Amino acid sequence: MDLQTHPYRSVLYIPGSKERALEKARSLPTDAIIFDLEDAVAPDAKAEARQTLAQALSDGGYGNRVKVVRINALTTEWGFEDVRVLGNAGADIILLPKVNNYSDVDSLADMVGPDMPIWTMMETPASVFNAREIAAHRQVTGLITGTNDLTKELGCRYRPDRMPLLSSLQMIVMAARAARGVVAIDGVYNRFRDGDGLKAECEHGRDLGFDGKTLIHPAQIEVTNTAFAPTQSEIDLAKRQIEAFEESQRQGQGVAVVDGQIVENLHVVAAQRILAKSEAIAEMAAE
Repeated sequence: MDLQTHPYRSVLYIPGSKERALEKARSLPTDAIIFDLEDAVAPDAKAEARQTLAQALSDGGYGNRVKVVRINALTTEWGFEDVRVLGNAGADIILLPKVNNYSDVDSLADMVGPDMPIWTMMETPASVFNAREIAAHRQVTGLITGTNDLTKELGCRYRPDRMPLLSSLQMIVMAARAARGVVAIDGVYNRFRDGDGLKAECEHGRDLGFDGKTLIHPAQIEVTNTAFAPTQSEIDLAKRQIEAFEESQRQGQGVAVVDGQIVENLHVVAAQRILAKSEAIAEMAAE
């Protein structure tokens, strides 16, 4: 599996302590799974959850879903043991919560070795301010937005348009794009039975530039996968833009015109990105 080209439309949280949920996740059409040992597991159940998750990863069966393990923060009594038990248990990525700066990531990198990709939770004001340096860490390949914690830390109110969080969301996306190759994942939508609200928030995150969204319930997968996938009209337009630009270059021209709009090299790059994502989604569905 190529983690860089893999789609990350839907990234589902699964409690690491629940065997039934771990089993069900093997058949869910989510692009990635976050096996959670942090918020989803009570303090007195963390040791058992650690072993339960290690066994589930050892058993396998998760197919082409990217396996992400969210450990407890290294400042807690559980974090170091999480890394010891699960660092080489079959996860594709380790997700570190409560990150504030580059050195927090470095501490985990020293423990898991240079070959383990790291994702970070962006859930504090400090993490947002330091997003660019966090994303630039040699092992960081993804930023996960913790919108619930950010809302709490900022003391702002929830609004459907997410206006109070807008600058934080944009900074996280910009940091990921500045680092190149780093995935940016939007935060969860708490009203898991509200399909219309989820769709609207997915479209908002997609329009901001996020690659996908974290989910708290399997019922959210279909809406999210659809929202973060290129539409057929976008795919058709991308193909026509590329064809028109290539033809203009053969004629010695630097720009083309499609549907009355100028197409330059930057539009071709965006079109190629759309086609690559569409192809990656199709390949995943075929496996």
